[in-house]
Amino acid sequence: MATPSTAITRYELSTPFTEFDLAMNRKGFIGPRILRPRLVGIQAADVGKIELKHLLQMKSTKRAPGAGYKRGDFEFGKYSYSTDEYGWEEPLDDRKLKIYRDLLDAEAVHAQRAEDFVLREYERDCAAAVHDTGTWTGQSLTKAITNEWDDHEQATPIDDVHTAKEAVITNSGLEANALQVNALQYFHLCNCDQVVDRVKYTATATQEQMRRAIAEVLGIEFILVAGGLKNTANPQQAAAIDRIWDSEYAMVCRVAVSDDPQEPCIGRTFIWTGDGPGSAGTDEELAIIIEEYREERVRGSVIRARNDRDIVVMYPEAGFLLSNVLTIAE
Repeated sequence: MATPSTAITRYELSTPFTEFDLAMNRKGFIGPRILRPRLVGIQAADVGKIELKHLLQMKSTKRAPGAGYKRGDFEFGKYSYSTDEYGWEEPLDDRKLKIYRDLLDAEAVHAQRAEDFVLREYERDCAAAVHDTGTWTGQSLTKAITNEWDDHEQATPIDDVHTAKEAVITNSGLEANALQVNALQYFHLCNCDQVVDRVKYTATATQEQMRRAIAEVLGIEFILVAGGLKNTANPQQAAAIDRIWDSEYAMVCRVAVSDDPQEPCIGRTFIWTGDGPGSAGTDEELAIIIEEYREERVRGSVIRARNDRDIVVMYPEAGFLLSNVLTIAE
């Protein structure tokens, strides 16, 4: 018989599902915004999805006297998810806890450090899924930009995004509502002559106003600007810093705006809640669970952050991958 876990859930240090997007945003991460998370009660399932060809079919809604109303007769396809567990532990030595207790909240710092590893890997997995050239392949789903966006005089980002948007419409019957770029790409996008000429007479006092103005110029609802860095070198080697979201690629796509698992969009994140109780005193489920357990061998505690999730690309046709976005070395 398995021994029950002695770990206790630290609700006050855990991240509720409603704050998951905020926790990612604070780090400059965009994973939840492009692959909107949804809570699920089982770890693996087949989920029905509407075949794209049925979405725009013309249907008569006219009702004859005494007759019933027409009803939906969508044929559903399937996509599957299967969550895996991700987690990280940080040891909290009793002696260190006493040494630093007057300087910082050591428990909170260790919890944040453990959570950061979980969130950072999730962001890397989102970037890998969205920039997957094995999924977005062929001229109907991807295109190399001719004049890279760091060539400010010659670049035509408005045309590039328009081409991608039209491809999404042709392929899926959906309107693309988001452009994903990283912070460096966004800097060059803002400085391209084609964009500057459209917004230079706009009264923009803040970065947020500027982003909205550029989004309007591009005909896009959301510009998702990714921050976040990673060290790609082994621990024994000198650091090799790179951006989590590659400067080679940008994605124009349809992102979900609701929790409906059948809403057509590029993809979703499924977070299993079966092993994560709701926050104490509320009905909120936890997106990141923080636990603590005692380890007497080192006379201390261990702080653990974990969650159980899967990333699924639902409709590749709802995205168009632009490549060759920048040429300069970072």
